[in-house]
Amino acid sequence: MFAVLKQDVSQEQLDHLSMWLRSRGVEPHVFHGVYQTVVGLVGDTSNIDIDLLRGLDIIDSVTRISEPFKSANRKFHPDDTVVKLGDRAIGGGNFEIIAGPCSVESEQQIVDIAKAVKASGAGLLRGGAFKPRTSPYDFQGLRAEGLEFLLEAKQVTGMPIVTEIMSASHLELFEDVDVIQVGARNMQNFELLKELGHCNKAILLKRGLANTMKELLMSAEYIMSGGNENIILCERGIRTYETYTRNTLDLSAVPMLHELTHLPVVVDPSHATGLSRLVLPMAMAAAACGADGLMIEVHNDPKHALCDGAQSLTPEQFDEVARKVAKVREVL
Repeated sequence: MFAVLKQDVSQEQLDHLSMWLRSRGVEPHVFHGVYQTVVGLVGDTSNIDIDLLRGLDIIDSVTRISEPFKSANRKFHPDDTVVKLGDRAIGGGNFEIIAGPCSVESEQQIVDIAKAVKASGAGLLRGGAFKPRTSPYDFQGLRAEGLEFLLEAKQVTGMPIVTEIMSASHLELFEDVDVIQVGARNMQNFELLKELGHCNKAILLKRGLANTMKELLMSAEYIMSGGNENIILCERGIRTYETYTRNTLDLSAVPMLHELTHLPVVVDPSHATGLSRLVLPMAMAAAACGADGLMIEVHNDPKHALCDGAQSLTPEQFDEVARKVAKVREVL
């Protein structure tokens, strides 16, 4: 349920309304938009008399939200959320490319790649320190040492860093990380999502390989219900019957999610296709359909990468992608 306030409502009146709502067991979330102020009611609203609420002098209208996701709902928050990361921003017309290797392999590797992708226009650096792998015998990442190498690359280039978390027990290690990534396998790790709801970090939430958009938004709701609203959604492909690509990139999710939610949406064409030669056309298509950013894997020696070399671009290939994506956005 959300209530739209009339014009010129004083802060004192808003405070009284908030106190009254809390006394009835719901938490008011106030959004001051460009044209109106909206108060979202989060929690069990069965104790709220909707006719009584509509009759208050300061209320213009009251609407029930039928969807189970409330805080993530665009009805609740009409304007786009902008996630700010230092001097960078994603959402609300701000477009960023997140680039870097699937996994951090050495300090020199991540620093060199960071310099290269920044020179080509990437705004954020990605790199996996903790790696979820299907086989227990595959490279699992450098873990804490990998995080140290990422922070060194951040110090050298000034780029905010994005890296994946595997367990809430690792949160202390992520104190200096700018964006915590929740991978596809952990999208419905609800205990982890609850913990991330209490941290003061931007969260990049990837869609699970077999999950619906509704399930993705409900996972975002878990984080937002804890108070953390700095969430970036990521479409990274879903599993279908198709075998020629690693996954099937659902680009229809981008405009659909923008219709449903105020949260920014980025696209990962690397994991979606699994093939480096398909990253360029899918990145351009993602920009064309309104994505707020891209997440692209770049490696200085893809043939010898310890993880996902087949989908990784060289720095030279990434430079071409960045230039062509920029041209698509100019047209738009």
